[in-house]
Amino acid sequence: MKIGILSDTHGLLRPEVLAVLQGCDVILHGGDINRQSVLDALSEISPVKVVRGNNDKEWAEHIPFSLDFTLGEIRVYMTHKKKDLPDDLSPYDLVIVGHTHKYALSEAGDTVLLNPGSCGPRRFDQAITLAVAVVTGKTITITKIDIPHQ
Repeated sequence: MKIGILSDTHGLLRPEVLAVLQGCDVILHGGDINRQSVLDALSEISPVKVVRGNNDKEWAEHIPFSLDFTLGEIRVYMTHKKKDLPDDLSPYDLVIVGHTHKYALSEAGDTVLLNPGSCGPRRFDQAITLAVAVVTGKTITITKIDIPHQ
């Protein structure tokens, strides 16, 4: 299973990001979407699971602040801010957060914790990133995708 993972698009879907997401079985968005048209465009590629970010206001009231679900054989937890994670992450194979606009990948026991960074409008000198995960059984392989700044 191929999973596209992004966050903090803030209303911008770059053509390079859309190209990376082609062929993904599912897309996970870690919040700060900023407009429904972003989700509409993503859902034309693959099914989308999304959490609400701190910048997702009235239009996004139907979007949950966190999600707990299974994809294939892995259990996934998503929320926008790391501070909103549950204390015990051990039940999860993959945990996704956003908010900081900085790519981060770490492991805690058998849990992979990923912040895909931001692929929306560039802030300061921060990189423009997203991630693609390939899941085979319980094995998760994460690839960081850097989008060149023009």
